[in-house]
Parts: sequence; C-alpha cells; structure tokens
Amino acid sequence: MSITPRRPLRSVLPALLLLLAAVLFAAPTASARTEAVPTATLTEVTDFGTNPSNLQMYLYVPDNVTAHPAVVVAVHYCTGSGPAMYNGTEWARLADTYGFVVLYPSVTRSSKCFDVSSPQALKRGGGSDPVGIKSMIDWTVRTYSADTSRIYATGISSGAMMTNVLLGDYPDLFAAGAAFSGVPFGCFATTDGSEWNSACSGGTITHTPQEWGDLVRAAYPGYTGTRPRMQVWHGTEDDVLRYPNFGEEIKQWTNVLGVSQTPAATDSPVSGWTRTRYGATGDRAPVEAISLQGVGHNLYANGMAARALTFFGLDSSGPAPQPQPGACKVTATTNAWNTGLTASLTITNTGTTAINNWQLAFTLPTGQTITNGWGATYTPSSGTVTATNATYNGTIAPNASVSIGYQATHGGNSAAPGGFTLNGTACTAS
Repeated sequence: MSITPRRPLRSVLPALLLLLAAVLFAAPTASARTEAVPTATLTEVTDFGTNPSNLQMYLYVPDNVTAHPAVVVAVHYCTGSGPAMYNGTEWARLADTYGFVVLYPSVTRSSKCFDVSSPQALKRGGGSDPVGIKSMIDWTVRTYSADTSRIYATGISSGAMMTNVLLGDYPDLFAAGAAFSGVPFGCFATTDGSEWNSACSGGTITHTPQEWGDLVRAAYPGYTGTRPRMQVWHGTEDDVLRYPNFGEEIKQWTNVLGVSQTPAATDSPVSGWTRTRYGATGDRAPVEAISLQGVGHNLYANGMAARALTFFGLDSSGPAPQPQPGACKVTATTNAWNTGLTASLTITNTGTTAINNWQLAFTLPTGQTITNGWGATYTPSSGTVTATNATYNGTIAPNASVSIGYQATHGGNSAAPGGFTLNGTACTAS
C-alpha cells in the first residue's frame, strides 16, 4: 500500500480560495431555475410551502416548456392520486404540445377525497386542501416564472368539486376552470367533520342563482376583481353526484360572472352532447356547460381535456389573429336624457377566423364623457376611446358578436360614437 504525502495546508489554502471564488461567480442568478424538476417525467416536489392537510405535489414539465408557461392544476377523483391523474388523462401530452406545466395535487388522507366540505376549505386562506394547492401553485410560479394570468384548474368528481372550491376561494389566482362531474361551490358543506353530504350528492340541494353566487362571494369577502370563467360537464345518468347539480352549477357561475341564465348559444358538438354557452357565443364564453345524454358519473373520456384546453385558450400559439379590412362590423345606439346617455355597441366578427384579445377604438362626439361601462374597460373617458375586452368575452368567433356599453354625460350632443377600429383595422359602422 502506498501513501501519498500530505501537502502543507498553506499550499492547499490558495487553491481552495480560488475554487470557492469560481463557484461563487458561477452560481445561478435569482431568476435561474435552481429548483426545477427534470423534464418529460412526473416528479414529486416536497417542501413547497404551507401544507396544512399534508397533500403531495407532483409536477410535469415538458421538454419544450415556454419561458413564462401557463399552469394547469389537474385534481384527481376520490380513491385517485396525482400519478393516477397523470396516467389517466391527456394533460401531460397536451403540455408536450403547447409548453405549459401541469400540477397534480395528491391526497394522503385515507379516503383519497379532497376536502370540499369543511368551513376551512370554503374560505380563502382558511386552511385544509385549498391552502396546500395554492402553495404548490406559488412554488411553480416562482420556480418557472409562470404567467400568473394563465393559471387554470380542472378536475374529475372530487377534483371537479375542488375546482369549484378553488375558483371560489382564489378568484384572483385562476383564469378559468373545467369541472367534470362536480357540484357547486358550497354544496358539499358540512359542520360535523364529515367529508360527505348526501343531500348534495343526491341532487336535492337547490338555491336561487343569487344564493349560490353569495356562497362564492362569501369565500373572499370584499373581492371586486375579475372572476374566472367556468366550464362544467355532467352526465344525465350520474348516480354518484346526481344530474340536478349540473343545473345548480350553471345557476351559480352565471350569477357569479354576471351573465344571463339564458344561453347565448346552444349546439351539439358530439352526438348525445348538448353544449350551452352563457354570456357569449365563442369558445371562451364566461360559462360553458356540456350535458352528456345517458352517461353516468365516470364521464371523462379521451379528448375531453383538449376541449377544456380550448375553453382555457391554451391550444393556440403566436399572436392572436387580427381582423382583416371589412372583417368587423359595429352597431352603435344611444338612449339620451337631459345631460346623460347610455350607449350600446355590438361588435360582429364578419371574418373567417376568431379574433382574440380585442381592442375597439372609437371617437366620442365633442362634449361626451364616459362615467362607467360594462363588457370592457374604457380609456380615456373622452375623445378617442379604446375599449379593451373583459376576461369573459376576449374571443369573438367568426359570425359571432359581443355586446358592450357605457354611460356618459353630454353637453347637448347625444349622438353615437364613430370611427371604429378593431385591433387597428377599420370596421363597418351601422
């Protein structure tokens, strides 16, 4: 056995200092993904933040993840898990195509059901599962510089119920949700510690739209910001969470989003399906509901996630299609009194492609000043005004229309505005 003589400490120290300096200067910046998970594989993340109910976090990041990716939270059913949701749905495959990140929360309690019943779960920051899921989202946003305007929730059964709860608790966090075989926010509420509410599951709990909406609003008192859009799916023969819950979800979310309960559009995209859209007619209506005739509780099937992705608006890349000359029409009417008026504007896409993220510019007659509006944000309040779409009506499908309006004061001239341009392109006025 040979022994290598030790080098004197004084000769080793300079080398160590040089090595330390090299490591320090080569250290990643604060924006680098120092905690990023391996790509193209499902990975469990631990120590992600506050987690009062001991959930597990699984994350899927595609090889082609975008610089500021969207985040889809895919929530499993009772008896399921994050890995089961990963293996049993197409979300990871869709992420490979479109570059977003998929987060799979996983329950550790014996029932493998999410808590959608306790008072803690039905209040923003109240505790239980929603707080843990928010911590997972916050970790993902920090680690991947995710786009906070493109965070979505989807789930099946218990996960669908949690989707309703997440959108109620954290309306400022989510852009939209898609619930497959769920119940309204607050329907499963209990106060005795039970996870199950038989009256709700049996479809015997009914409320007015206002009452359902108030339950959602009570989860985050005082919140006045934008609310996420909602897509709901239900089978008519569901014997676990009965079909009346579908209609109650529609009542709740149309009220929360302030749109009519009368469908703006009804069609049948697949035989046996009835799809209704509320508040707008395009793929990103405020509320979209799909009823599946003769289908039971386990309605989720391959291809449905892609339809939810379309509702989210994540199935396209690059800039939104712009209207071509003559591809838009605006109808403007006013109703005036003394020194005030209301104006209604209907924007029609007369082109062949959808218009996304629209801005309508127009000129107010001299002396008119907008005091409030609906369906869009208006800046400035006089002169040449730009109306920017709301979150629920940002897409105008071919041959579809969006209606907006405002209230204004006037100094004697109550005429309708003119000079309409949509995303910079002139529109026909009528």
